[in-house]
Amino acid sequence: MSVNTFNTSIVVVIIAVCIYLQSNSKNSTYNGKSTRHNKKYKKMGDEEIFDDKGMQTFCQQLWESDTNFLQEDADYELDLGGKARWNGGDNAEDPLFTFVTEAAFQRPTYRAFISLLDNYESDTGVPETVTPQEEAENRRFLDLIFQTKPIELAYKFLKYRGKIDCTPPQFKHELYNLWFKLYRRTRATRQFDSSGFEHVFVGETRGETEVIGFHNWIQFYLQEKKGNVDYRGFMSYDKNVHLKTIQFSWKEEMKPKGSMFIGTSPEFEMALYTVCFLMGHDAYRIYLDDDEVIIKCHKTAGKIGTCYPQLPNKRY
Repeated sequence: MSVNTFNTSIVVVIIAVCIYLQSNSKNSTYNGKSTRHNKKYKKMGDEEIFDDKGMQTFCQQLWESDTNFLQEDADYELDLGGKARWNGGDNAEDPLFTFVTEAAFQRPTYRAFISLLDNYESDTGVPETVTPQEEAENRRFLDLIFQTKPIELAYKFLKYRGKIDCTPPQFKHELYNLWFKLYRRTRATRQFDSSGFEHVFVGETRGETEVIGFHNWIQFYLQEKKGNVDYRGFMSYDKNVHLKTIQFSWKEEMKPKGSMFIGTSPEFEMALYTVCFLMGHDAYRIYLDDDEVIIKCHKTAGKIGTCYPQLPNKRY
């Protein structure tokens, strides 16, 4: 090999290394903070958990941005009762919520969110019909949460990570499709009987025996207050006061084990779950004020099938 050829080869190698390092550098920071340990995958049951420092940094920033968060003791109080069993009876004599400061429900995003909760048929297999008024309510809710910091952070993070390439109005349209467009959840029917919003935030019933979805504390509180929910006890206990795993019945159908954040705002949950869905993984490990949380997210018909938080397995 001639000296010139050798020198040319060295230059090519150096350029390739520089391009690689530059690319890695872009993916290893978010808002100026180092995110290296980079991406790791760990098994949880049959699923791989996405472990990413950039994602974890974003989630903590999202958590801190939630100015509409309700505080335990000041804004609400829980009575956990006894520990529930898979095949046991009711181990909680009293409702889960002792009180909630309902003045918080007059805040714009809460009020708009609550207006959506009565827009659905809970039984899967029963077709949903979206009226013009209901569509207007959906769009009003999105308009309001797009004025909040959590949604702003979600948009910036997804754009930074290359998961979206759109303007904020286009992003709002995408969120409408992801959360509110109907799809078939029941194989036995050709009817559009479900949506991501209904499943995650409102809840559904299946086969006259089972509650599916239903991962929102506001819906839980309002349904409990109406007498439609019977809280039956906690399934696991953890120092994390913002996340509970519980057992309950709704409309006399059972949810043997379900989990939900407590006190979080609608915009926080919409932002977090949207990011998890668009990042494209089934499970994430995040930390909120040093409390470890697993977020599960699954797709149905190309849209959000379900998304919810749960405690790490080691604490069950």
